[in-house]
Amino acid sequence: MIDEIITHIARRQFARAVAFREGETPNAEAGDGSRERLLYLHVPFCESLCPYCSFNRVIFEETICRRYFRALRKEMSMYRELGHDFSALYVGGGTPTVLMDELIETLELARRDFSITQISVETNPNHLTDDRLDMLASAGVNRLSAGVQSFDDGLLRDMGRYSKYGSGDAIAERLSNALGRFDTLNADMIFNFPGQTETMLERDLDIILERGLDQVTWYPLMVSESTRRAVTRTLGEVKFSREKRFYDIILRRLLGRYDFSSAWCFSKKRSMIDEYIVEYNEYAGLGSGSIGYMRGRVYANTFDIEKYIRQIEAGGLPLMASRKFGTGDLVMYDFLMRLFGGNIDVRQLLDHYGPRGGAVLAAIAAPFFLAGSLRYRDGQFLLTRRGRYHWVIMMREFFTAVNNFRDYCRGETGEKGERE
Repeated sequence: MIDEIITHIARRQFARAVAFREGETPNAEAGDGSRERLLYLHVPFCESLCPYCSFNRVIFEETICRRYFRALRKEMSMYRELGHDFSALYVGGGTPTVLMDELIETLELARRDFSITQISVETNPNHLTDDRLDMLASAGVNRLSAGVQSFDDGLLRDMGRYSKYGSGDAIAERLSNALGRFDTLNADMIFNFPGQTETMLERDLDIILERGLDQVTWYPLMVSESTRRAVTRTLGEVKFSREKRFYDIILRRLLGRYDFSSAWCFSKKRSMIDEYIVEYNEYAGLGSGSIGYMRGRVYANTFDIEKYIRQIEAGGLPLMASRKFGTGDLVMYDFLMRLFGGNIDVRQLLDHYGPRGGAVLAAIAAPFFLAGSLRYRDGQFLLTRRGRYHWVIMMREFFTAVNNFRDYCRGETGEKGERE
C-alpha cells in the first residue's frame, strides 16, 4: 500500500514539475567560469531502436550523423564563448560510438576547450571491439558504460537485440575483454521486463559477479506513454507488482561485493555514474533532445535533428523550452537527487535555501520518515533499506515524467512517439 501511495504521489508531482510547455522561452545565459558543472552531449543515432527506450534517437545514417557531430562541436564552442567551463563530460545517446572518428574529434575538442578531468561514454555490446576500446582509452575516457539490459537470449530476441548484439554469452565475453582498459567499466541492466523470471535475473547476476565488472547499474523498467505500447506489443504487459521482489534479489546478491553509488547503481570503487544529475548540482545539455539544469532553470534543446543542425549553422543555440523552478521545486529536486545517492546534508541545504526552504523540506520529508524510508544522523537524512526501494520508485517516476516530456516534444516536431 505504501509503495502504491508513493508511486501515485510521485507520478503526479513529477508530471507537474516537468511541464516545460507551461514555462518560459529559454535564453542563453553567460557562464560564470565555474568548473563544478557537467557537460552532457547527446548523440541520438542508433543502429536499431529498442522498444523500451524513450530517449531522443533515430536510425543511424552516416551523412546526417556527420553533419550532426559538426553542429554539436559548434554548440560546444558557443558555450565556451559564453564563458562556461566544465570539469566532467558525459556522452550519451543513442549510441555515441556509431562514428568513432567524429566522436574522438568531439572528445578532443571538449578537453581543449574545458577543464575536463572525467569522461564517461555510453556504447553498445557490438562496439566493444579492440579498435574502438583503444581509441576511447587514448581519448581520455575514464568510464565506459555498455548497454547490456540482460544476458538472457530469449529476452534479447524479444527486444530485437540478439541479431544486432549477439547472444548473452558473447556479450559477456566482450565485457571481459573490455575490463581493465578504463578506470570503470559499467554494465547497464534492466529488471522487471515482462516475461523475465527470477531465474533469469539470478543468472544475469551470476554473470555479472563471475565477470567481476567494476560497476553495474540495474534500472527498473521505465516506460513512457508511447513506449508502453511498444513494450506491450513486443514483450508483454508491464507489471510493477514484481518490481520490489526483483530489486530485493539484486540487493541480496550484490551488497557485500559492491557499494551503493545510488539506489540502483552498485560500484566497487568511487566513480562517475549514469545518473550524473545526482553527482552534479548543475549540468549543461547539448545536442538534439538534451536536457540541462543550470541556475535553477531546467531547459531542453529542440528534438528535431534537422532543425537543431540548421539553428546551430545559423549561429544560434537550439533552445526549445524551459522552466524556472521556484523554491519548493528546487528543494524537492535537491531532496530527490541527493537522497538517490543515499544521503542529504540537511544543514547545507538549510543554509542555501533559508527558513522557507526548511519549511518545504520538513513537509516533504515527514511522510518518508513515517513510512520508514529515512533516518536522521549527524545532520544528514539517510535512506534506510526500505527507503532504497522507495527511491527506486521515486526515480522511476521522475524519469518516466521526463520520458513523457520527450514524447510531447517529439509530437511537437511531428514525429511518431514510438519512433519505429
